[in-house]
Amino acid sequence: MTGIIRRNRVPARRISKREFLTPFDDLFNEFFNNAFPAFHREVGNDFFAQGSYPKCNVVNFDDRIEIEAAIPGLNKEDVTVEVIDRLLTIKGESNQRDDVEENQYVRREVKRSAFARSFTLGDNLDEQQISGAHNNGILTITIPKINASNSEPTVRKINIA
Repeated sequence: MTGIIRRNRVPARRISKREFLTPFDDLFNEFFNNAFPAFHREVGNDFFAQGSYPKCNVVNFDDRIEIEAAIPGLNKEDVTVEVIDRLLTIKGESNQRDDVEENQYVRREVKRSAFARSFTLGDNLDEQQISGAHNNGILTITIPKINASNSEPTVRKINIA
């Protein structure tokens, strides 16, 4: 025996997913896909949408960390970056148009949205020298590293009572 198995050269017929569904499956799918249509229409697209915060790349260089956040459609005035207790937070908000009356919309899918994304900064990062730039929908935040070999150690004298 050679261990070789002879196979037909004719490809097998592919069975579609639809052939496996029964009328019960159709009823089940129809019920759950349409059970809460108003809820999905009002909340689902925005509330459950993936990416309610910006997608980010964090790049580690020898002398700095760069955070690149995708914020398409937002101007730099729509975004704030702040650091509180070594927590860097990116916040943004897109606003609705003010020049269109509510009853003029035929279809309205783009609504006001807000996001926030936070990163904890390590002790080796200089939070006083953080800078940011906005270009073509990408926010780049640059955080310099503290060079431990060049910095003087912090000396704090403790009084004993």
